[in-house]
Amino acid sequence: MAIKVLIVDDSALMRALLTEIISGAPDLEVVGSAPDPIVAREMIKTLNPDVLTLDVEMPKMDGLEFLGRLMKLRPMPVVMISSYTARGSEVTLQALELGAVDFVAKPSAENAALLQEYASEICDKIRAAKGARLRRLSTPVAAQVEPPPAGVPSRVLTDKLVAIGASTGGTEAIKEVLSRFPAQMPGIVMVQHMPESFTPSFAKRLDTLSALRVIEAQGGERIQPGHAYLAPGHSHMTVKRSGAGWVTEL
Repeated sequence: MAIKVLIVDDSALMRALLTEIISGAPDLEVVGSAPDPIVAREMIKTLNPDVLTLDVEMPKMDGLEFLGRLMKLRPMPVVMISSYTARGSEVTLQALELGAVDFVAKPSAENAALLQEYASEICDKIRAAKGARLRRLSTPVAAQVEPPPAGVPSRVLTDKLVAIGASTGGTEAIKEVLSRFPAQMPGIVMVQHMPESFTPSFAKRLDTLSALRVIEAQGGERIQPGHAYLAPGHSHMTVKRSGAGWVTEL
């Protein structure tokens, strides 16, 4: 049975583009499209979609406000459609905290190759969203403040590294992991699959929610205990020995 998708976007052009892309997949079906959350709310009741694609910034009701209400009253898989802007990335990260499964950055219709890559990405993320485990949003989203565990032995701080790699669902998973680490940890290197315009905001957000110092790596940083280094979205990251320690390399 095809996965039923409802598209919510204030741009008629984007709604048409998404409809064409999603309808082109044999296992996906667009059951409707809405120009704003008010219309979407009624369509959800009548069409009962399996997955919702949701624009970040829309008239009548902000995408975040609508998502928050939706996850309280009728939790369902949501894939956010975000713009390549600092504002877009910050709002998208908030949306993931509110319960969105994943996000896709809005494509440029001018580049056919990128558009084809975008088509594959959004179809894959809709399929993944259909099987996601959902949580009902019952309390305002906030960092969970817990006493950090005891630090690790000093010899481990410099001899060892922690490496974390993540894709779909990774932003919330990494946040949950880092928020439970003590400040006294070996250096951490991280790769999260996301566009390069999103990784600076993600690093800043992790820095505020963790006892660790979290930065976006620029390459050449000496990896220090108590620090976490996020690879920028445009590069792979490796580590290499430098004297008695380690440095990042993009």
